[in-house]
Amino acid sequence: MVALMAEQAVTLRSDQEAQALFGKHDQHLRRIEQALGVSVVSRGAELKVAGPGEAVAHATRLVEDLLIIVRSGAMLRREDVDYGLRALTDTRLMQLRQIFQERIEVPSKRRFVIPRTPGQKTYVDAMRSHDIVFGIGPAGTGKTYLGMAMAVEHLTKGEVSRIILTRPAVEAGERLGYLPGDLAEKINPYLRPLYDALYEMMEVDMVQRYLDRGIIEVAPLAYMRGRTLNDAFIVLDEAQNTTTEQMKMFLTRLGFDSKAVVTGDVTQVDLPAEKLSGLIQVQSVLTDIPGIAFAFFNGQDVVRHELVQAIIHAYERTNHSTHDRSGT
Repeated sequence: MVALMAEQAVTLRSDQEAQALFGKHDQHLRRIEQALGVSVVSRGAELKVAGPGEAVAHATRLVEDLLIIVRSGAMLRREDVDYGLRALTDTRLMQLRQIFQERIEVPSKRRFVIPRTPGQKTYVDAMRSHDIVFGIGPAGTGKTYLGMAMAVEHLTKGEVSRIILTRPAVEAGERLGYLPGDLAEKINPYLRPLYDALYEMMEVDMVQRYLDRGIIEVAPLAYMRGRTLNDAFIVLDEAQNTTTEQMKMFLTRLGFDSKAVVTGDVTQVDLPAEKLSGLIQVQSVLTDIPGIAFAFFNGQDVVRHELVQAIIHAYERTNHSTHDRSGT
């Protein structure tokens, strides 16, 4: 049976809007064409979509959703296109326009950070309504990135007076003495991912100014001991590598008018075998406490390169088969 051919048009408002929608070297349009088997052509102020009827309807709806992002002033990225394509056929995923309503405002060129999956939206909702939130799941699911975006939004809106970003300085017990250099040189490689995310959300000069004034602090977890953190948004990253004692120490630092987000991947614990991860233990200790929420991510929430999602699924299958063979 031959599929009925169809054509639909989407109106564009300006050349700038078209450029943002098309992507560099028209990569977004080419991606849609390849995935859906349609032809997408720009003709003046209109975008013509042609091909099999159902595919044209899907492509047109996706383009309209992507235009919502473009018209908000946010930067359209390849992962938005890829997620939108998956959402067309996967009923478990929210549509782009629904997710975009939960955008987080940041003072950078991109203007917004957007939760791009149902798991990410649940996480953002939890951070807006709870004082302590745990984000637990595999790499690439946006746990730390969204937590930091929320911290930046709270700071720029005056809801907190400072941001504190922290993580265990080294994977197994913060044994810095074995590394070359002075203390700063030993610590910085482990804090670099936090700086990288920060520079994506704020202008460089603003970040530096806030760091110099102590409005933003990036420090290893050991530096939190003995402090009371008032009027702050605190993000603890790589929390699977905290011991149970470190996790208790961190959580009891929370002061008045403060919020804390704790992120980690319990499948990548680097502690010695005899040490229990604080992030694993805390899930049974702090259940059903008002003001505390747990958000769990899975492979469907990965928003990095599509191969990252495939890698995570492959490891999950391997782990399941290993457990089945061992009888556990």
